[in-house]
Amino acid sequence: MIAKTYSAIPYGYEGRIVEVEGDMNKGLPAFNIVGMANKTVSEARERVKSAITSSGFSFPDKRVTINLAPADLLKDGSHLDLPIALTVLVLSGQLRQEDLKNKLFVGELSLNGSLRPIHGIINIIEAARIANISEMYVPEENLAQASLIPNVTVIGVKNLQELFLHLKHEQTIQKHPKIVVENTKTDKNSPILDHIRGQSFAKRALAVAIAGHHNILISGPPGAGKTLLARAAANLLPPPSPEEQIAITKIHSIAGETDGTISSRPFRAPHHTASAISIIGGGTKAEPGEISLAHLGVLFLDEIPEFPRSILEALRQPLEDKKISVSRANAKTTYPADFMLIATMNPCPCGYLGDPTHECTCTQVQINNYQKKLSGPLFDRIDMNITVAKVDNSDLRQKSPSVQNKSSEHDIVKNNIKEALNRQRLRYGRSDIFNSSLSSHQVSSLLKLTPAAENLLDSASKKLNLSARSYFKVIKVAQTIADLDGAAEIDVAHLTEALNYRKR
Repeated sequence: MIAKTYSAIPYGYEGRIVEVEGDMNKGLPAFNIVGMANKTVSEARERVKSAITSSGFSFPDKRVTINLAPADLLKDGSHLDLPIALTVLVLSGQLRQEDLKNKLFVGELSLNGSLRPIHGIINIIEAARIANISEMYVPEENLAQASLIPNVTVIGVKNLQELFLHLKHEQTIQKHPKIVVENTKTDKNSPILDHIRGQSFAKRALAVAIAGHHNILISGPPGAGKTLLARAAANLLPPPSPEEQIAITKIHSIAGETDGTISSRPFRAPHHTASAISIIGGGTKAEPGEISLAHLGVLFLDEIPEFPRSILEALRQPLEDKKISVSRANAKTTYPADFMLIATMNPCPCGYLGDPTHECTCTQVQINNYQKKLSGPLFDRIDMNITVAKVDNSDLRQKSPSVQNKSSEHDIVKNNIKEALNRQRLRYGRSDIFNSSLSSHQVSSLLKLTPAAENLLDSASKKLNLSARSYFKVIKVAQTIADLDGAAEIDVAHLTEALNYRKR
């Protein structure tokens, strides 16, 4: 007799359907699992045996063989515990094959038969939907993630016995209502613009960068507020759309960082001692790195010259393509990496080059070597570059200036960003396209400059010797400035401000 149960596993950024086949023959009692299973899957034998007996069922005293098809697909993780147990129950006659028809099962079994949550549930649900499987049974703790996927029937299960009674039509598992995920409000642990004294130019630049999803580099001496400005961006980011919530939750679930849902844009800040694999992605399982975990959010690199040059140069391709292809001996996959880069740096190793109140102690060779860590091609991919100065100590204890209509500076800037994003959405007809993501062809066909602005751009591009990439980035930043100002066309004032953000 052959029994079959359908399941699925996450495979890179996608999901793969796995057929759990079972065969039972006479002979010495044995329980074997074949089909490119790693150690975690092989250990499922003990978990399944204990879960079946602890749930009040009998484990067959015969030779049981489980095959995980396709056999050439490497299986990893504990996702297949539940379908293996159900296959054994069908082989022993305690369940019928018809009870499992057109259903998919995933979940890790504990020794007492209860189900534990698994990673990559969104990959699995999407794979099942593509395979036209009508019902999916997942651990109850994974329901929040699974509910993000529309037009699917997902049932949360607490334990093996409850599922058995449901499949036998002796007891029905109550379907949980679709979980509504609300966008999180301001993070109280992150600073807001009202907490930052002075730096009006930097605050304006930060608003422009977020409104157009532009990469920005903030330079300045120690204590100027570079890190504070960057972290204030976390509370200025617009809330993600339902589709973006799925993408953000999916990538974090694959990495094993959450079993729930994520309703806010990520803000990732890896330390400069982090390895290339942890930032770019990779390892034996080709797992996502920090640039993918920052997808649709912010990647913050504090003191960017302190990062190894090899890591910085590896950012060039994902900054351009908005994705990263990870190839390893056992796995190959492509992860999304559409992040906004916010980086900070000092002007020199000691940090005081050009500071009128503090003497720089660095040699010219040290200064050159420090600044050369940010190569020309990488700098060319950064849309905006600003320099901030230290705020006078006498201004640090002053209260925030009063703002019109009693609204905070943070609320006004965030509202302006929201309106600029709405203008972009109306212009491009999509919510996932920002000014920064336009191709050169789209810039030429969709963005309009006044004749005076065109003359200024031609003159400036020759004097500043702008590359083709920089030329179009200036236009895209100018368009974001025009969106913040509510202008229909890019004018001289918008272009002038954008050119100020290109100074190195």
